[in-house]
Amino acid sequence: MAIPPAATSALRIPGYRTFLITFMLAMMADNIEHVISYWVAFQKFHSAALGGFAVVSHWLPFLMFSVPVGALNDRFDSRRLIQAGMVLFITASAGWGYFFVTDSLQLWHAMVLLTLHGCAGVLWGTSSQMLLYDIVGTASLASAVRLNATARYLGVLVGPGVGSIIMRTLGPTRGIFVNTLFYLPLVLWLVGAPHGRHFRGARTGPKLAVRGFADIVQTVRDVRGMPVVAPMVLLAGAASFFIGNSYQAQMPGFAHELGHGDPGLAYTLLLGADAAGALLAGILLETRGTWLPTTAASALKIAFLWGCSLFMFSFMRWYPAAIGVLFLAGFLELSFSSMTQAIVQLNAPDTIRGRVLGLFSMSASGLRAFSGVTVGLLGSVTNIHLSLGLSAVAFVVVAGLLLLRQSQPDAQAPSSPPV
Repeated sequence: MAIPPAATSALRIPGYRTFLITFMLAMMADNIEHVISYWVAFQKFHSAALGGFAVVSHWLPFLMFSVPVGALNDRFDSRRLIQAGMVLFITASAGWGYFFVTDSLQLWHAMVLLTLHGCAGVLWGTSSQMLLYDIVGTASLASAVRLNATARYLGVLVGPGVGSIIMRTLGPTRGIFVNTLFYLPLVLWLVGAPHGRHFRGARTGPKLAVRGFADIVQTVRDVRGMPVVAPMVLLAGAASFFIGNSYQAQMPGFAHELGHGDPGLAYTLLLGADAAGALLAGILLETRGTWLPTTAASALKIAFLWGCSLFMFSFMRWYPAAIGVLFLAGFLELSFSSMTQAIVQLNAPDTIRGRVLGLFSMSASGLRAFSGVTVGLLGSVTNIHLSLGLSAVAFVVVAGLLLLRQSQPDAQAPSSPPV
């Protein structure tokens, strides 16, 4: 489904501007907590296993709880669910601070706090996408999704830097308590923000009961009958499962093997190239978005090229070329990932919108828990170049098959508009 010609920038909507600013602050706080807590935990335990648990605990809740949280959004106020997520974030940061002050942090304490942080992410992420639709409406939805994705990259870029400054100037203990303040603007704004299912001015149908994991099975069945939504969910899942962000965790190894000057600087520039490409995509698509229509075919083609670019990077031996390819990969990734999410939002029936968005979140985020196996574990058995190359090929095959199916005549029938 293409975005209507009358599509406008979400930045023209006052409510969205406030949402975006508070969203960016919360995203920054999320990354600041990672910087401080990971550093202190490493200094205390020197545990690689805890580092692995941190990755699993961050993504596994998305796999398990995204659809149930989506079901809660179909029944309850998304604003309150987001606030509940912020409270969990604040609790996790304050919990780290307590153990830092008392010098009583144990391994199981760290595991509980990491899991709490992951659960907070599910409540926040899925509910935010639900609220986003109510804030901007159909015409500006693609713009809002794209801007949110850009803000996420900004949070990932800025958060670690701010976290390092806070930790150096205030120390980890004071810093982690200060970090809780960055969550408060979103909490306070949502107290009376005039957005959500109660402000739509339209009937949303009966409230469906929340059935826990049974909702996952039913939502999968429902989505299978949606010719535009289903391939987007599969595409996001394939990207998450085969690649995710695991290649970024292997970036120190790529930087070392490229052998260009200081490995630390090489590592920083490689990560920066990927993020810079994504930021440029967000800016260009927001200001010159008409040249790239938001359609399923466009998303599949761009995703196919993203997989190809990562395959090229996996065997790069010339540092400047590697920087250029990663810049391109970042540009392509933000383009297709924001496009797939917008398409799912636009085509999800209103009565089960939360469940459908939850399934998309489960696919796009939850399956990242396994990308450490496809790239990381396979890389330890072979090498990181071969593991990333094979993972990229697997994704390219999936994207290619979905693209072929999309081009078939029976796939060209227009999808039903959102209810």
